[in-house]
Amino acid sequence: MRIIGLGVDLAEIRRVERILTEYPRFAGRCFTEHERNYAEGFANPARRYAARFAGKEAVMKALGVGWRRIRWTDIEITGGGQPRVRLFGTARARADMLGVSDILVTITHTDETAMVMAIAVGEHQG
Repeated sequence: MRIIGLGVDLAEIRRVERILTEYPRFAGRCFTEHERNYAEGFANPARRYAARFAGKEAVMKALGVGWRRIRWTDIEITGGGQPRVRLFGTARARADMLGVSDILVTITHTDETAMVMAIAVGEHQG
């Protein structure tokens, strides 16, 4: 196994909470059904949404691209236990092109922020 890419991102929980309130379609555009169901199961869903948003950005960075090249819902950060990454569509195609076999993530929170680190691993093909 080799590290193919590394990404880290930080999201402000209050900012994500404000966006969710002001733009009701934001959750549906950026998060999968699994992510929405997971986040909405908590008293403060914005904290989980912020972590998933940061996770998606960290995964995009680990894949060497930005949000203009990968759809938000093509990356899913699971909840309940150790977080895992599931890739679909454009994200899956990018990972396959790079030879990524797995993306490892870790999530941490404070009262104000959520931070995620992502490491794309696999057998490098280039």
